[in-house]
Amino acid sequence: MGFGEMIPQFASYIPNQYARALIVLIVLFLVFRVLLALFNKFVMKLTSKTKTDIDDILLAKASTPMSMVALFISLRFAIEELFLSEAFSLNAERVIYSALVIAIGYLIFAFVDVALVVAWKNVAKKTKVKMNDSLTNLVHGTLKIILIILVLLYVLEIWGVEIVPVLGALGIAGLAVALALQPVLANIFSGISVIMDKSVKVGDWIIMEDGTWGVIQKIGIRGTRVRTFDNDVVIIPNTKLADTPIRNVSLPETRVRKTIPFGVAYGSDIEKVKKVVLAELGKVKHALKDPAPSIYFLKMGDSSLNFKAFFHIDSYENGYGSVDEANTRIYNALNRAGITIPFPQMDVHLKDKK
Repeated sequence: MGFGEMIPQFASYIPNQYARALIVLIVLFLVFRVLLALFNKFVMKLTSKTKTDIDDILLAKASTPMSMVALFISLRFAIEELFLSEAFSLNAERVIYSALVIAIGYLIFAFVDVALVVAWKNVAKKTKVKMNDSLTNLVHGTLKIILIILVLLYVLEIWGVEIVPVLGALGIAGLAVALALQPVLANIFSGISVIMDKSVKVGDWIIMEDGTWGVIQKIGIRGTRVRTFDNDVVIIPNTKLADTPIRNVSLPETRVRKTIPFGVAYGSDIEKVKKVVLAELGKVKHALKDPAPSIYFLKMGDSSLNFKAFFHIDSYENGYGSVDEANTRIYNALNRAGITIPFPQMDVHLKDKK
């Protein structure tokens, strides 16, 4: 129903159909814009005391699509004032309805996208899992593709296209694509499972079953980037990361225990050895005071009294340097204390045949 039917005097006041259509378009669009401005002001007033900024993000994302919806609704009423042929009028309505569906689809995408991102942030905060940009982009892209397909199907229905055969073709094509991308999809879901399971995270030091070890830099869609101690980057497929045993030395905490085996000569004072070594372990740069270093006399060997010293360091990354420093300090301290460090030796006796 046009304005000419709702307000009979409207056509008599403005006899030119194009002028009437333009006036209807401008007036309705301005009315909608005023209503949207009042609605935004009302929402901002309600949410001004909230601690989250989700309301501001939603309003910012929804501003453009809501303006587009207002424009297309105004345009739909405006063309009622024009005397168009039946075929042209039908096509014009289809174009407007198609644009309106696209604008509404974009509006829905904006709201759902923000809701999913906020929900993911809450999950990450509660589970103490660091948000992964690749996973966020994956969810964002999947949502966009789904909404584009739904909007496209609805637009096709507006234009009178049978969508049942289209759905059948999409199903067959989707099956073929899924089979072709099966390895990629397996890596994607393996990466998601690893992140949600919290078995590893960025910054953890891991040792693979094949001996590969290093610190995790990034858990991506296809693989996980691991920087080794030699500063090389190894790309491990997510399926391998999910299916094979992994030693995560950063769990349950970052501290690591190190062991220093050594021996002293027979006749050495056991208590003195322990006192000297414990004093040196406390001076190691990355050694922790809690738990305190310890030392045990384990065995009276063939040529030495065998000990093992234990101390904890703050991170696996500092392991080699800490062991080197501890060995150096123990060796020098034992020498200064006059404690002999034996070494394996063999006596050879030669017999005179005469």
